[in-house]
Order: sequence, then structure tokens, then C-alpha cells
Amino acid sequence: MRTWLTAVAVGAAVVVLGWALLVLLARRLPPGTPRELARFLPACLTTVRRLRRHPAVPRRAKVALAVAGLWVLSPVDLIPEFLPVIGPLDDVVVVALALRYAARRVPRDVLLGAWPGDRRIIERLLGPAPASAG
Repeated sequence: MRTWLTAVAVGAAVVVLGWALLVLLARRLPPGTPRELARFLPACLTTVRRLRRHPAVPRRAKVALAVAGLWVLSPVDLIPEFLPVIGPLDDVVVVALALRYAARRVPRDVLLGAWPGDRRIIERLLGPAPASAG
């Protein structure tokens, strides 16, 4: 039992150190699209947190966003995180799908207001704004 707990503690420490290293490396990127892409998942988590509390977001969209947020935070992945470049790919896809789902149910200005990153990134993810009927 003690060996198992030690292995879990070491594994958790490796994951935390790996994320810390990635954050430090992302901060050293030059301004522009590469830096914004490195900030994509943290920006998604911030957006999920903000939308979860917003009254204009319907319950189904909140559930989809909560599942996406939990997916990103979960240590279980379809693609292991330690694989360079493709490791976070499953997280990005799940969050992108949840945001697109929410975008069909949430006023666009609410969704854009919850996004802390470069507006161009979220607008590209969401696609063109729906045409207003009028």
C-alpha cells in the first residue's frame, strides 16, 4: 500500500512539474499567435469558470462546459499529456466542441466577454456570427 501511494505522489509531482515547465516556456514565447495558442487551454478553463456563473447561460450549456473543464483537469486522457505537441490535443478538441456547443445557446457577446485571451482565437473557433433576423 505504501509503495502504491509513493508512486501516485511521484506521478502527481511529475505532472505538476511538467505543467509548471510548460507555463514557464509559454511565457518565454514571443507575442503573437504561438503565445496565444499556448494560452488556449488556460483561457478555456477561465471561460468555462466565468460562463458557469453567468445567468444568460442555459443549464445544458453549463453542463457541457463543466464536462469539458473536468476533462481538461482529469489525469485520464485519450492521448497521454507527455507526448510532445499531440499530448494536449484531446483536451483541445473536447473544449473546442463544448465551446461551439455553448456558442449555439449562449449570446455571442456573453461568450466573447468571458474569453480572457486574444479575441481572434475565440472568434475563429466559434466561426462566423449568425445572421440576425431583422
